[in-house]
Amino acid sequence: MRILVVGAGATGGYFGARLVQAGRDATFLVRSERAARLAQRGLRITGLGERTVLRPRVIDAQDIDSPYDVILLAVKATGLEQAVDDMARAVGPGSLIVPVLNGVRHIDMLAARFGDGVVLGGVAKVATTLDAQGDIVRLADVQDLRYGARGGTSPARLREAHRVLSDAGFSTRLSAHIDSEMWSKWIFIASVGAVTCLMRGSVGEVVAVPGGAAFAKNVVEECASVAAAAGYPVPDPALRQTLASVTEEGSPLTSSLYRDVLEGRSAEVEHIFGDLVYRANLLGVAVPLLDLATMQLRLHQNRVEGARVR
Repeated sequence: MRILVVGAGATGGYFGARLVQAGRDATFLVRSERAARLAQRGLRITGLGERTVLRPRVIDAQDIDSPYDVILLAVKATGLEQAVDDMARAVGPGSLIVPVLNGVRHIDMLAARFGDGVVLGGVAKVATTLDAQGDIVRLADVQDLRYGARGGTSPARLREAHRVLSDAGFSTRLSAHIDSEMWSKWIFIASVGAVTCLMRGSVGEVVAVPGGAAFAKNVVEECASVAAAAGYPVPDPALRQTLASVTEEGSPLTSSLYRDVLEGRSAEVEHIFGDLVYRANLLGVAVPLLDLATMQLRLHQNRVEGARVR
């Protein structure tokens, strides 16, 4: 089966690299700037004692001449619309799209464009980031990919996609409850993001000040209340894990959102926070801390976009 990995950043680059190492027929669809960086340095993975350099097959949108079987969509929400346009020619009636963005708003967009049966739900768990040279840096030994049908997907195609993605250096699971798993991850990402972005520090730094742990607990409770009202309550074990993650003393944990803010990069404010607050308002759930985080990150995003215009 032919695999197209859309995006070669911290997430797509990592999983795509593992697929290449496992001998899968994987190609990366990237923009010109990223393609130039990969041509210069290769696709590099470092951290935790690893130093991998690959020279994967790379194409741009104009090079796509036929559909791919599996499309792993791993871009940030800020680049989603452009990525969808770029990959459109790669999507055929037999394709399956595995999107691993945070939140759930992208699912409706993809289904409207390509059809429900083509779009799976997906959750990626990986602790990686890009350094100043564009190399992928592993921060922790976490690499897990989960996906599942949401309706109308051929079971045979789903089994084939699962087969080609499995046994490639990361764990995979075909989930029967992928929508619930996507919400659970969303709540985790939003909780860590709100705690670290609002307080401008790591979890350990937040917990070290009076009231820090109580604040973090309130953030988790707000996020979880939205999921419960939407019909996707976070399972108790996952909720306890999220709460423990944002209240652990001395923890160096930060969120990718916080790192984006520190580096002056675009942040996924609308996909992670804006959509969560929108749903909370529709459901009549009060979320004052999430409101504040959303406003703060929108201010950051306006500054980033204003700098681009100038």
